[in-house]
Amino acid sequence: MPELPEVEIVRRGAHHWFAGRRIRSVAVSNPRAIRRHEQGEADFIGQLVGATITGTQRRGKYFWFTLDSGDVLVVHLGMSGQVLVQQAADEPNKHLRVRLTFDNDVDELWFVDQRTFGGMFIDEAADENSLPVSLTHIAPDPLSAEFDLRNTVRRMRAKQSPVKAVLLDQSVVSGIGNIYADESLWRARLHWQRPASSVTPARLREVLDHSREVMTDALAAGGTSFDSLYVNVNGSSGYFSRRLAAYGREGEPCLRCGSPLVREQFANRSSFRCPRCQRRGKWSRAENG
Repeated sequence: MPELPEVEIVRRGAHHWFAGRRIRSVAVSNPRAIRRHEQGEADFIGQLVGATITGTQRRGKYFWFTLDSGDVLVVHLGMSGQVLVQQAADEPNKHLRVRLTFDNDVDELWFVDQRTFGGMFIDEAADENSLPVSLTHIAPDPLSAEFDLRNTVRRMRAKQSPVKAVLLDQSVVSGIGNIYADESLWRARLHWQRPASSVTPARLREVLDHSREVMTDALAAGGTSFDSLYVNVNGSSGYFSRRLAAYGREGEPCLRCGSPLVREQFANRSSFRCPRCQRRGKWSRAENG
């Protein structure tokens, strides 16, 4: 699933191509793509036609278009969602779910989603920053100006769950998924199973600092693409997968110590770590402050 860097790259491209455009028409070819718009397809189309996109914003793994109506059009890419800029004459993609045309009669916005786990919906803005009402439960992410490092560390320390599970909890810190959690923990030399409550505040700050660093690095590389399902608005893949130190590198040598990396079961996913740099230890609040 696309994480913060991949979603941010799509948002930037969408802003470049569509900010300032007036929506001329909307076509929904699969109602599942707008299932979170509870008022239905006719209302979805009716609210968008004639509206002007004034900008874009993001929180965690969601981004949205701000509209001159005061509402927002929220996009969640899910596992395979793509927001593409296409030309009016282009042959429709078989996985095209939502199609927006604009006042210039040239560029179109296509929401393409092979697995249909993503979607679009219209929501009200909760505050002056246009945060959608439905996303107010999502915490700021490490790249956001609203991110409060001290408060995030405090909330993490209150959790008994493994530190990786807490990093993936979007109500605590958003934008981090399986890939960048493994990368951040590898950089911090911390075992993913260690209870967050047993980690010192200094070490948690280190993990969060590394998460910011690794996601910034990924942004510069265009994001992480393992297959054709993640692309930017122009259809290009990112290449940060070439620079991953932990995720997906089972059996390959650790870039620090040379030990073969291991893959372990984590919920319904996998975790990757170095057995030497990220050792399992005795975990108790008394021992670790």
